[in-house]
Amino acid sequence: MDERERRQKRQVKKTRRPVQSGRGGRAGAGYPEADAQRRRTSNNVNRARRNRARRRRRLFIIRGVICIILVVAVGLGFILYHKYGSSKEKADLKNYYGISDKNELGVTVNNKVIKNSDGNAVGRLIDGEAYVEYSVVRDYINERFYWDPNENIMLYTLPNGNVSVEVGSKDYTEVTEKKSETYTILKTEGRTAYIAVPFIQQYTNMDYNIYKTPNRVAITSSWGEIESAIIKKKTEVRYQGGVKSPILTEVKKSDKVTVLEDEDGWKKIATEDGFVGYVKTRTLKKIQKETTKRDFDEPKYTNISVGHTINMAWHNVENEDANSYALETIASTKGLNVIAPTWFKIADTDGNLTSLASSDYVNYAHQVNLDVWATVRDFHGGINSYDETYEVLSYTSKRENLTNQIIAAALQTGIDGINLDFELISTECGEHYIQFVRELSVKCRQNGLVFSIDNYVPQPYNEHYNLKEQGIVADYVVIMAYDEHTEGSYEAGSVSSYNYVKDGIKNAAKSVSSDKLIAAIPFYTRLWLETPKTDAELASEEGTEAANYKNKVSSTALGMDEAQQVVQDAGAQTEWDDTTKQNYAQWETEDGIYKIWLEDTKSLEEKLKLIKSDNLAGVAEWKLGWENSDVWDMILQYVN
Repeated sequence: MDERERRQKRQVKKTRRPVQSGRGGRAGAGYPEADAQRRRTSNNVNRARRNRARRRRRLFIIRGVICIILVVAVGLGFILYHKYGSSKEKADLKNYYGISDKNELGVTVNNKVIKNSDGNAVGRLIDGEAYVEYSVVRDYINERFYWDPNENIMLYTLPNGNVSVEVGSKDYTEVTEKKSETYTILKTEGRTAYIAVPFIQQYTNMDYNIYKTPNRVAITSSWGEIESAIIKKKTEVRYQGGVKSPILTEVKKSDKVTVLEDEDGWKKIATEDGFVGYVKTRTLKKIQKETTKRDFDEPKYTNISVGHTINMAWHNVENEDANSYALETIASTKGLNVIAPTWFKIADTDGNLTSLASSDYVNYAHQVNLDVWATVRDFHGGINSYDETYEVLSYTSKRENLTNQIIAAALQTGIDGINLDFELISTECGEHYIQFVRELSVKCRQNGLVFSIDNYVPQPYNEHYNLKEQGIVADYVVIMAYDEHTEGSYEAGSVSSYNYVKDGIKNAAKSVSSDKLIAAIPFYTRLWLETPKTDAELASEEGTEAANYKNKVSSTALGMDEAQQVVQDAGAQTEWDDTTKQNYAQWETEDGIYKIWLEDTKSLEEKLKLIKSDNLAGVAEWKLGWENSDVWDMILQYVN
């Protein structure tokens, strides 16, 4: 044992208290307070340890919860930002305008980005000059530009003649005057023509500006009231409404934009440099209406007016012998002031004319105070199909040949006017047809011939006849308010019901002024025979429109007196149908059910009331010889 250990033992002995014996003689019984104190101390220590442990556990849990909350908050913030935060993605501007190479030019017209059906740009930048595809010029800028891909010539019809340009030339002819430009006016890629923008502007009330990065041209050709606004502060213009949509461009504070549409807190706008996109509504101020205009002398298309209400009837002339019956045909009429013999037809696809015109006929008509407006048709002789009419009208030289022959025949026989009745015009042929209308109108006007055009009742399927342009270049536009149900109809029905006529006039008047509009009424009706289809017939028609009709029908066109006689012979009774405003009859035989909606003085009077109340230029009738004698006195009450 060393000295240190001995010292420790001595120290212990000094501090140790003697153990006292209690009553039971047990050791330690003499110090109860010390034991209790030790127990209390031990309990306090243990309690403190437990409290510290609990505090550590609580702190650990709190810290864990805080960490979890922070992690969740960060994640949620990321998700919310990803979902609602503004994207900084830039739009592909070349794709936006459809640009794929350096020679292509993006095009906006009247705040609309224009691309072709393949999504490609419709402009070209050639030798620093901007060019736009012909179809875009025709459809969006100025429809009077006309491109003939067959003969590689571009035309623009003025009131006194054509402007003509050949491909690859800086020279052009305006009616008869030779002119030149410093740039090539017309270029082609295959059968696609591109017109120089400054040349378009010469004949169009339009402004344009060319911009770079990317190359684009912004064209304005529509003027009038717009909604404009000022940008409050620098902001992005996005491709679509929403902060996630790619950015097209930026607009600065105080920039002026055109407001196009409102969309849930966003406005569709157009910038002055040719971008069309969206900004938040709150970024705009001073939203207001304003009127835009540009000084431009629009060409004036003058017209010939007869100066009185027109009462015109067609005389169906199928051969030269029919001309000799003119005296007989006209003798029973009253109040008629124009007769339209069907004299002219297109003989072939070269645009030659077949004529039955007669000077003697014209002289007799003039003696009884009738003007003669000879009708030109594309059916019932010579050509007789949509394809053949297209073949004639889609060539400039063929149209010119046809026009010259019409005018020559009219002048030779002393005709007063030309009545154009083309009914085989396909949608594809529409632009060629209306160009023919323009060209013929110029020639008629120059030769003092009244020019009228016959049309179907306006329907979506015949919009390509372009009533609006007809109403500008022609003297009169005739709406043939009949053939509501025809020989090819799947069900029996009226030839010319009241509402059919009423709606036809109303829709035509949206495009043609009333003082140029003539409504044509029928002197005929159709006798219908209706029979149930057999099971075999229904089965053969399955999947076709005809399958929607359980009965098959056939019909025969009858004049007014003949129709009355048929009803009388059948012993049938007519009843007034207040919907069609016609007398209606039906009867049954072993052949099937016959139905007829009669045209008589009562039904025609209802139509004439519409014509008079709408202040139209007059009435026309198809056709002479099918009317009864009473009808002329009734017509005189409304046309005088």
